[in-house]
Amino acid sequence: MMRINDKISLEDWEVTEQFMRASGPGGQNVNKVNSAVELRFEAERSPNLPDSVKRRLRRVAGRRWTKDGAMVLQVSEERSQQRNREIARERLKALILKALEVPKRRVKTRVSANQKRKRVEAKKRRSEIKEGRGWEKL
Repeated sequence: MMRINDKISLEDWEVTEQFMRASGPGGQNVNKVNSAVELRFEAERSPNLPDSVKRRLRRVAGRRWTKDGAMVLQVSEERSQQRNREIARERLKALILKALEVPKRRVKTRVSANQKRKRVEAKKRRSEIKEGRGWEKL
């Protein structure tokens, strides 16, 4: 079981981990040890997340979200399998916590009539200044 906060915790069946060989530098260690981790969270089927949180999580996850409603995180930053596993779990927790935040509603604002009037007057003044330049009219 993985605790997200006081109210939400994920069951073991919701999070699966698969280990594989990492790419990149690391010498023979890369060729021998399955240190990279692929964490898969079945978000769409999770009974512990409300629908609104699932929708926000889908937006936050971006391309990590699969067609079948799961979120896949791949970590191969460290040489240690255990550390990569911890990093993946921390990232999952951070993404879920971010999805739990309810965005503030934007309040539409309007330009006041006084501001519009001031803008037009300033444009007229500027126009008169520019009109005064150049050759005199006959």
